[in-house]
Amino acid sequence: MPVERIISGKALSEEEEHFNRSLRPRTLDEYIGQRAMVDKLRISVQAARNRSEPIEHVLLHGPPGLGKTTLAHIIAHEMGARMVQSSGPALVRPGDLMGILTNLERGDVLFIDEVHRLAAAVEEFLYPAMEDFQVDFVLDKGMYAKTINVPLKQFTLVGATTRAGLLTAPLRERFGIFHHLDFYPAEELQEIIRRSARMLEVEIESQAVVELARRSRGTPRTANRLLRRVRDYAQVKAAGQITAAVADEALLVEGVDQAGLDELDRKVLHTIIDFYHGGPVGIEAIAATLNEEVDTLVDMVEPFLLKTGFISRTSKGRRASKRAYDHLGLAPPRGGQGMF
Repeated sequence: MPVERIISGKALSEEEEHFNRSLRPRTLDEYIGQRAMVDKLRISVQAARNRSEPIEHVLLHGPPGLGKTTLAHIIAHEMGARMVQSSGPALVRPGDLMGILTNLERGDVLFIDEVHRLAAAVEEFLYPAMEDFQVDFVLDKGMYAKTINVPLKQFTLVGATTRAGLLTAPLRERFGIFHHLDFYPAEELQEIIRRSARMLEVEIESQAVVELARRSRGTPRTANRLLRRVRDYAQVKAAGQITAAVADEALLVEGVDQAGLDELDRKVLHTIIDFYHGGPVGIEAIAATLNEEVDTLVDMVEPFLLKTGFISRTSKGRRASKRAYDHLGLAPPRGGQGMF
């Protein structure tokens, strides 16, 4: 049965989306982290404003929860434009996109999340819209078919994806600006947590900030989610005072261990070690054993486990590292099988 994860990079509910929006920075100056990317994006925005034209189409890629949606909002705000939001899975047929495109004004930002999941017909319909700001719409079928050319106002498409490798070459080549978002270092997460705590009017000790940042998996959305859960715990159990000890207690209650791993992370490691002798093992086999979706493991679990050295990925599959055995309190197999 799929596990609901407090440290998932994806939003869990509409309530949480509202919470995230309340903490979202509105400008590039307010945006914390990803400095090299922000500096390059600031130049692109300023150049487009100087020319009084929309910014080029932008592709943002990286693991969930790192700020791709926030950056789309910021781009629209910095350009003084309206943002229209959709997602790849929601755009099933060209007609779904037609209504959106024809209602865009000059300079508007169209944000498509999970752009790699666009249906082939929708993606092909998007090509002339991105390149020539026009679309060809076919009425009727067979001998009665008629093609109508519909001009569009110049807009900016901001696409976000966790799987840039799944984008087709024709779609990828139509973006003019590419930015990769990487996991945040602990120092930047601490700054994000302090900012969020001020906005929420939460009292939190500096060591508690350090503890939260250390266990937030390099992800701002996770940091804000953990802050919210720790705040709730502190209000009920500690008179609202968030110390390092209170933060640790709250996170352990939520199943987040000292390394920032949760139940699903540990299940993945145990599966590789207990069922497949440390690996190598294919991701499909791991997903089947856990009754989880392959995409969930690839998008939500693997990136952090790879980044932190708990697993390695080889041509033959995934292997558990020595760190994984040590973290779970298990003895590595003799001869190092499964570790390297």
